[in-house]
Amino acid sequence: MFHPRRTLRALLPALAAGLALTALPAQSAHAASTLTNGGFEADGTGAATPGGWSEYGASAASYVESGGRGGGHRLSHWASSAYKVETYQYLSGLANGNYKLTAWVRSGGGQNAAYLALKNCGGAEQRTDLPVSAGGWIRIVVPVRVTNNQCTVSVNSDANAGNWINVDDLTFTQGTSGTAIKGADISSLAKSEARGGVYRTSSGTRGDALALLKSSGMNYARLKVWVNPADGYNDKARVLAMAQRIKAQGMKLLVDFHYSDTWADPGAQSKPAAWAGHSYTQLKTDVYRHTYDVLSALKAQGTTADMVQVGNEINGGMLWNEGSTENWPQLAGLLNSGYDAVKAVDPATTVALHLAKGGDLAGTRWWFDSAVANGARFDAIGLSYYGYWHGTLYDFQTTLDDAATRYGKPVFVAETAYPFRLDSEDAHENIIDLAGELVPGYPATPAGQTQWMKDIASIVEAVPNGRGLGVFYWEATWTAVPGNGWDPADPSSGNGWENQALFGYDDRALPAMTWFSHR
Repeated sequence: MFHPRRTLRALLPALAAGLALTALPAQSAHAASTLTNGGFEADGTGAATPGGWSEYGASAASYVESGGRGGGHRLSHWASSAYKVETYQYLSGLANGNYKLTAWVRSGGGQNAAYLALKNCGGAEQRTDLPVSAGGWIRIVVPVRVTNNQCTVSVNSDANAGNWINVDDLTFTQGTSGTAIKGADISSLAKSEARGGVYRTSSGTRGDALALLKSSGMNYARLKVWVNPADGYNDKARVLAMAQRIKAQGMKLLVDFHYSDTWADPGAQSKPAAWAGHSYTQLKTDVYRHTYDVLSALKAQGTTADMVQVGNEINGGMLWNEGSTENWPQLAGLLNSGYDAVKAVDPATTVALHLAKGGDLAGTRWWFDSAVANGARFDAIGLSYYGYWHGTLYDFQTTLDDAATRYGKPVFVAETAYPFRLDSEDAHENIIDLAGELVPGYPATPAGQTQWMKDIASIVEAVPNGRGLGVFYWEATWTAVPGNGWDPADPSSGNGWENQALFGYDDRALPAMTWFSHR
C-alpha cells in the first residue's frame, strides 16, 4: 500500500530516465532565506515540479502525490526504468552559523544512492542516507555550518527501475546535531588474541585491533564484567588490563556489569555462584561491593570508567529471583546499590540502565515507568536493537524518541549488529544464517552491514533535543577463533557471531567500520 504510483503520468513531460544530473534545471532556482513548501502542500497531486523547488536529471521521476505524513501530499521519486534525479531548493541571504535540515522519509530500498544533502553552504557537503522503511516514516537530520550566507537543500536518488522514496515535512532551522559515542563492545578481544586471533587493515596489514578500530573513528569501548567466569576472561583482572589499552588509545570506557558468572540477558539472570543463597539484603551489599571493587580499581590505575551499566538487558530484572521485575521495590533497591557504588567511586561517571527489545515501545515504557515509580536512579537509557529481532526501524525510532522525551534522559544504542555474510567460518551455526531472517532492504553483504550501521547512527542522531548519545556495535572483534566460543565453560564451543564482526573471515577490517566516522 505504500508503493507510490505515478499520478497523471500522461500529462507530465516524458524525460529520459537516465538524464545526467548536470542537465539544466527544470526551472530557475528559487532563492529565499527560508525553506518554501517543505510539506509539498502548495501543489495538487501530479505536480511535476513542486512549488518552490527545482529539479535536475530525470525530472519525470520526481513528483508530488497524495499520502503525506503531516498534510495531504508528499514528494516521491519513482520511475519504471533506472533514473537519476535531484529535487533541490536554493536558499540565500542566510545568517552564517549552524543549521539543521530535518525531514521525514520512507524508502523501498535498492537504490545506488538515496540521500538528503546540504551543499554549496561554504564547506563540505553534508549527507544523510534514507533508511529503508517501506511502512512507517523515519525522521532524519542533516547538519551543516553555513559560512557563505547560502545553502542548497537537496533530495537525491540514483535508482534502479522501480525503486522509490517518499520525503515530507522538511524544515531548515538553526541548530546542529551529531553523535558523541561511536563505540563497540570488544569483550571478546583479550581471549581471541590469547587463542591466536589476528586482525588486519582492509589492505591486509596485521595490526592491533584496538588501534585499527580507533583509526576508523571508534571513540568508546564497552567491556562486560562477570564475577567469577569459568574461563577467567571478562573478570575484574581482565577488565583492568583491557581498560589500560582502551585508555591508551584515547578512547572512553563503558563497563557493563552482568552481576553473573556468565551471560545475562532477558532470558537468563542467574546469580554468581558466590552469591547463591544470599538474602535480598545481602545481595544489595554484594552488588555495591562488586561494583565499587571493579570501578575503584579502574580509577586507581588511572582508567576511570566514563559510563557504567548497572545490569545487562534487564527487561526481566536481575539476580533472579530476588531482583525480578515481579518485585519492583527489590529490583529498584538492587539498581540503586549499583548506582550508589558508581557515584561513590566517581560522581562524574554516567550510570545507564539497559534493556533489550529496542523496538518495544509498550514494554520499554512499562519498565521505565516502573523504575521511576519505585525510585530507581539512573542518568541514561541504553537499548539493544537488533533489527532481525526487535521490530522495524520505525518501531526503533519511536521507542528511542519516546524514552528520551518521556524520562528526560539521554539515550543510546547499547548493542546492535548486522551480518556481512550468512555462511559460517567455524562448525558452529550462526545466530543469523538465513536470508529470510534479514531486515528487508539490508542484504547480508559488506555494503548491507555498512548501510545498517549508518542508518542506525542517523536515527540516533535525530533523537529530539540532542538526547541521542550514539551507538555501540556489539562484539566487533569476535571472529571465529578456536577456543573463543560462546560457552566460557567449554573451550570447544563455537562462535555463532563471526558473520557479524567488523573483521572479515580473512581477518581484514570491513567497510562497515566507516560508520565510526559518523557525525
